[in-house]
Amino acid sequence: MANHASAEKRIRQTKVRTARNRTTLSRMRNSLKKVEDALKLKDKGKAQEALKLAQPEVMKTAQKGIIHANMAARKISRLSARVKGL
Repeated sequence: MANHASAEKRIRQTKVRTARNRTTLSRMRNSLKKVEDALKLKDKGKAQEALKLAQPEVMKTAQKGIIHANMAARKISRLSARVKGL
């Protein structure tokens, strides 16, 4: 348990930031799942639309430091290649 006011404040801030990061990460994962689902159905138009919406979500997540920039680039690159290959 925290004994100092500053430590208590850090605990409060950590809770808020963790919740915010989880929300952002969850939004990103859901957008990626939509692209995956469209790829499974082999629906190129739907996959392209889903990818167009997923790209900004992934980049925002990386920009906020929740995931690494290289991870974001890799995910977008691999999904783009799979959509293009349909």
